Amino acid sequence: MAILCSFFLFMVFTMMDQHVGRENVCKELRCGGNGPAIRFPFRLLNHTRQPDICSFPGFTLSCTDSKQTQLELPISVKLFVKNINYTTQVIQLYDPNHCFPRDQLRRLNLSSSPFQHPNFQSFKSYSRGNGYALFNCSQTDHERNDHRRVSCLSNPTHQVYALNFGDRQSLMELPISSCTKMYNIPHVNEGALRGDANILDVNWSTPDCRGCEREGKNCTMFKTITGEAIADCFVDPEGRTSTKLVILVAIIGCFLLGMAVFFAINYRVYRYDEVERENQAKIEMFLDDYRNLKPTRYAYSDIRRITNEFADKIGQGAYGTVFKGKLSNEIYVAVKILNISQGNGEEFLNEVGTMGTIHHVNVVRLVGFCADGFRRALVYEFLSNNSLDKFISSADVKLQEIAIGIAKGIEYLHQGCDQQILHFDIKPHNILLDQNFNPKISNFGLAKLCSKDQSVVSMTTARGTMGYIASEVFSRNFGNVTYKVDVYSFGMLLLEMVGGRKNIEVTTENISQVYFPEWIYNFLEQKEDLRVFIEDDGDAQIAKKLAIVGLCCIQWHPMNRPSMKVAVQMLEGWDNLTMPPNPFASTNTTRTNARIPAMNVSQELEVIPKSE
Repeated sequence: MAILCSFFLFMVFTMMDQHVGRENVCKELRCGGNGPAIRFPFRLLNHTRQPDICSFPGFTLSCTDSKQTQLELPISVKLFVKNINYTTQVIQLYDPNHCFPRDQLRRLNLSSSPFQHPNFQSFKSYSRGNGYALFNCSQTDHERNDHRRVSCLSNPTHQVYALNFGDRQSLMELPISSCTKMYNIPHVNEGALRGDANILDVNWSTPDCRGCEREGKNCTMFKTITGEAIADCFVDPEGRTSTKLVILVAIIGCFLLGMAVFFAINYRVYRYDEVERENQAKIEMFLDDYRNLKPTRYAYSDIRRITNEFADKIGQGAYGTVFKGKLSNEIYVAVKILNISQGNGEEFLNEVGTMGTIHHVNVVRLVGFCADGFRRALVYEFLSNNSLDKFISSADVKLQEIAIGIAKGIEYLHQGCDQQILHFDIKPHNILLDQNFNPKISNFGLAKLCSKDQSVVSMTTARGTMGYIASEVFSRNFGNVTYKVDVYSFGMLLLEMVGGRKNIEVTTENISQVYFPEWIYNFLEQKEDLRVFIEDDGDAQIAKKLAIVGLCCIQWHPMNRPSMKVAVQMLEGWDNLTMPPNPFASTNTTRTNARIPAMNVSQELEVIPKSE
């Protein structure tokens, strides 16, 4: 009881201290010597001298390794902060790559942030509309010093111009025959749009601390009885007092809250320990039966030594964090530390039980594992080139060699092991590349083992990643769940490899009309050249082969898809492949015009966990 009383008294004095003396807690900070001052409503992320109470929601800043002040806006738009004017409540931002129009402005959306575009009255002398359109003109004799030219997007052979929606005269002055509209961008100041000044001004209206700033006082916020947030100016923390009623209500509220939290935490801890003990017993029973197999079992102290106290983080996934480790001076490994609160140990059992019994040049090798109490880890061979999704648009990797390697790895899982292994999550992110760009299948957390003579797999829920999941996983009207689900995922991966070789944009007008695999099918059906996707003309035939095999593999009905053995044969030696049936025949869409760009299907959505 004494501990509980001490707890709620501490809470009361903490709340009072936050109200009357916040200037002693929230210190003004900077990322560098010349960086902007950071104080309320802004705060530095993960800094002990500026806790959460020092800021307003949405006003969190961070420091880069080069001591630059950084603000992250919705849709992962990260901009550097040049200046913060607390009196006018305007923050000046600039693009780290010194070219706003290339990427940042197209994704910039302030509707879900506390910031707004400033009043554009100063720009109306130039523009009458509320947005710009970018045009790419190949005619080189056009005026190079045109004020509409976007310098950071232009080069000696192609000039990019930004025209206001309402500026018809400027549009008529462009060489229309050699110009192509690229995309639209929101209305911003000309300096940011042209890429020379590279400055974007945004302001905020809430919280309104301008009065405090003009008076040279500090600013904070407090909520009224109705819940309204009001700015409050203060100078001397000792001069602020609270009424007895407020203190009494705070004490009673803290006491009741403390009691509720105390019982809730104790119950949660009790239930968590009980569940974890059951999971630990299940894992230990499994590992007792597994001692005769090859992978090494490590203690958690070994894992800490191998990773040098988790010094080098190389990845983050849904089930854990991956660190680079070293077994010796010549042998490096990747150590995956599984989240303690994630799942019930089934993902760990799947990885160890599946990968520990298989050995193939196109499957990642499991070196060892750790099951030390509640702490679990998996130790894999280290692959220096990371995953395929990092190189899918690179011309340095060979399409056909990688595709054949992946196909052989899946064929081995289906036919080369004592039991048939269905991966259920074939996608670029789960294909790792070694130093020679040889592909290796990884991440068997959703895998399922069954006997080779078992033609149908029972499932209680869907599993996999949206965009790569076969139709029968969702509805048995398309057929039973078999090894053909991996064939479908492999087909989508092939089509993504073909389309990923050229970065083609989708405009707002056609994004709802374009389905990437169908667009590929229409190209092949019309005998058009797939070089629209391939930078190197010599790879066009390989891309066509991969596209045809991919379309064969994504047929809606499982019986119409080839086995992985046949898919390997098609990739290795069949040069005169015939077009498969149209898997989109039941749709009402018409052939997409060749000038409309393809939609990339690599968008990674949430993994559907299994529960069996």
